[in-house]
Amino acid sequence: MSDCIFCKIVKGEVSSYRIYENDKVLAFLDKNPTSPGHLLVIPKDHYENLEEISENFLAEVVKVVKIMGQKVKEKLNYPAYNVIQNNGKEAGQIIDHLHFHVLPRKSDDGLTFPSGQEVKEEDLQEIQNKLIR
Repeated sequence: MSDCIFCKIVKGEVSSYRIYENDKVLAFLDKNPTSPGHLLVIPKDHYENLEEISENFLAEVVKVVKIMGQKVKEKLNYPAYNVIQNNGKEAGQIIDHLHFHVLPRKSDDGLTFPSGQEVKEEDLQEIQNKLIR
């Protein structure tokens, strides 16, 4: 896709801090990180979301996510990391190119995620019935 910033990064038209690359996947530092070492892992081919990518290709991307998580822990001395994938603008996806965030974490980093909400038993059953059909 010609106007996709991530496709431009893959082609070398936009600079990036590349950390890992193979013929299918690229990992690079987020220029607007949530925490130092925040990485993005993308397929080099353009896929907008999880539904568009094949399961085999997705597995290749997730392998690199795992490698990047290990690097965050081993090389940057973080004890933990989050893997985040926003699928659709309503879920927070800003760039319409499938990507995974590898977000380094420390216990005192101040980052929080929304807590869950209480749901009635009958609502859980209704949702379950819709999803298993």
